Amino acid sequence: MDNSIRKVAIKIEGVKKKYKLGQIGGGSLQKDLQSWWARFRGKEDPNSRLGEGERIKGQTFMALNGIDLTVYKGEALGIIGGNGAGKSTLLKLLSRVTAPTEGTIDLYGRVTSMLEVGTGFSGEMTGRENVYLNGAILGMTKAEIDSKMEQIIDFSEVRDFIDTPVKRYSSGMYVKLAFSVAAHLDSEIMIMDEVLAVGDMAFQKKCLDKMRDAARKEGRTVLYVSHNMNTIRNLCDRCIVMHKGKIVYDGDTEKAISLYMNQGNSGSGVCYDYTDIKRPGVASMRLELRNLRMVGRLNNTVSKGDTLELLIGCRCNSGGNKTGFRFEIRSDNGDMVGTVFSDKSLVFADGEECEIRVKLPTDNIAPGRYMAVALAYEYNSAGQQVYVDRVEPAMFFNVVNEKEGAMAWLPQYWGHVHFDDMTVEKTD
Repeated sequence: MDNSIRKVAIKIEGVKKKYKLGQIGGGSLQKDLQSWWARFRGKEDPNSRLGEGERIKGQTFMALNGIDLTVYKGEALGIIGGNGAGKSTLLKLLSRVTAPTEGTIDLYGRVTSMLEVGTGFSGEMTGRENVYLNGAILGMTKAEIDSKMEQIIDFSEVRDFIDTPVKRYSSGMYVKLAFSVAAHLDSEIMIMDEVLAVGDMAFQKKCLDKMRDAARKEGRTVLYVSHNMNTIRNLCDRCIVMHKGKIVYDGDTEKAISLYMNQGNSGSGVCYDYTDIKRPGVASMRLELRNLRMVGRLNNTVSKGDTLELLIGCRCNSGGNKTGFRFEIRSDNGDMVGTVFSDKSLVFADGEECEIRVKLPTDNIAPGRYMAVALAYEYNSAGQQVYVDRVEPAMFFNVVNEKEGAMAWLPQYWGHVHFDDMTVEKTD
């Protein structure tokens, strides 16, 4: 449709968001004291972000550095990019959680948003009371909320607990009710920030179907942030890619995904910084995964059968325990392909900083695009694996088959595991 005759839902012009560095926010009292002591001695801050270039100026950090974006009514817009790219900051500005440092944001309609589990809910109030609270914030009357209540309860699948204080809800129950509220209350704009990963698969599908209907049948505008490329494909007809606080691509979803999957290439090598990655579900960070570098590669493409050699920067915050490592390999649509475990556990000393070398075989990985999740784990007293750190996504890589005469592999039909050829012969 011609954009000149479409109705604008969101108009963003010249938006910047600046944060002050070095005051608080190291993530723990220990890190804040480390930063203060380093500044006091005139030393480099050991907790400062690396590789941000022009985003760090003096004692300020540009989370968003000049955003221009127009979103139209009835559009489902995907927002993807590496960790620390500015995606969540952008959604917080659109949800009016915080204000831009520079620029203007015009919203043409009421906004419902899910930025993280529990946002907008009061823990002491029941599920039903929180529905009324959220509706009132949107300017709805009690009669309007009452007319939606049964739809919200049915969709949320928490009817038995709707009159229970939500502080007693599991994270999955939180998400189900919060999404149901956002999807059914009267708003023109829905904003979702990768919250569906907490719910079960059946509920995720129901939510995606609801968001798709909201955009295509109800004419609502949907903004969706996710690292799961399959959900982006299924929901979004347009996608933007963010990198270092800027929009580097705006257009076709498949082209956006292809660009995102090749992020990390610096021209002189492939590097990933984990400084700003959220760690949901991590019991502790006794060993912190800080960055990853692909050894001897100018890009993230590897020939099938080659060994992918990686160097992972680590920092030990509490030593003495045996730590194992594993990589979960996923396809670009989020499907699990397989898991590679380390051949042994390692022991680190308190405060130790080092690199570990990982050799990842690709013999049985079919040609295609992949994402890896990196995990460090220990065993508890019950013999169960417990994460000490988990990074998603840890890296992206492409596998190609360069053998002469090799047939083009179609993973959608043949899968992501490429077995060796089987032997066939005639028998007498």
